Amino acid sequence: MSAQSSREAKIAIIGYGSQGRAHALNLRDSGFDVVVGVRTGGAGHKQANADGLTTASPADATQQASLIAMLTPDLSHEEIFRECVAPNLSADDALLFAHGFTIHYGRVVPPKEIDVILVAPKGPGDLVRREYERGRGVPCLYAVHQDATGKASARAQAYAQGIGGAEAGSIETSFAEETETDLFGEQAVLCGGTTELVLAGFETLVEAGYNPEVAYFECMHELKLIVDLLYEGGLAKMHEFISETAIYGDLVSGPKIINAETKQRMREVLENIQNGNFARDWILENQAGQPRYKAMLKKDLDHPIETVGAKLRNNMPWLQPGANSAE
Repeated sequence: MSAQSSREAKIAIIGYGSQGRAHALNLRDSGFDVVVGVRTGGAGHKQANADGLTTASPADATQQASLIAMLTPDLSHEEIFRECVAPNLSADDALLFAHGFTIHYGRVVPPKEIDVILVAPKGPGDLVRREYERGRGVPCLYAVHQDATGKASARAQAYAQGIGGAEAGSIETSFAEETETDLFGEQAVLCGGTTELVLAGFETLVEAGYNPEVAYFECMHELKLIVDLLYEGGLAKMHEFISETAIYGDLVSGPKIINAETKQRMREVLENIQNGNFARDWILENQAGQPRYKAMLKKDLDHPIETVGAKLRNNMPWLQPGANSAE
């Protein structure tokens, strides 16, 4: 079903952060009627108005719309839904999420007479907007948790098309699969795994007496070069563009670093996500005011690699904000 035939009377974007701004602007530019639900006088309210979008309180925006996209941080959903969204829903409305955490872990239980759907772009909001403006798009996952109207899947696909996801391909999934794989990827590979690998490599070289600046280049700076090759063409392209010495080192030493023991710990991380323990811990941490989170984050940001990196990046003008704005 096309976006035109599935077009909502109005879409409410609740929140105007990274994803909220991208979704609202892309949908508007695709011809959808959009209202942004934000707190009056806040940064999101000011930015949305500056972008030429219609704004309202989250409650009023919900009341006006037939599809309500919850695009505030996950742990804010419960309160916003209870106080602003739930009292203003109508039968046959659709409630949309960009990440399945809230629904999958039961933090919000929508009424049975509405559709509950997911559209999750596989990239940050800035990329979602930038690729749309280039006439391209970021791939999207979409899912249906609750189909009250018989058109929930069509609504999700139309929304994905409206934000540009259809240009790059939309893949059907489930709330459980999207949530669990997204959390696992962040923790085991993309964020947790990668940063710990970088820090361990940096520390190993520095402790062995090597120059911290050289260690930074080898373990962090050059990571982008490899990631770009993997992103563009997988293992084959990486092997095509690195030296045979690097390939041989990859093949003989990689399995010594990431081995059966590492994979078992990855399984434990996944199990912690699947059984809900990670979600419960994170919810309780927020309820307690994030003391452990803040302490761990401070320790991370106080690492010597941050001091060395900041000094080196100051000599790389192409990395400064706005340096690539003309592209």
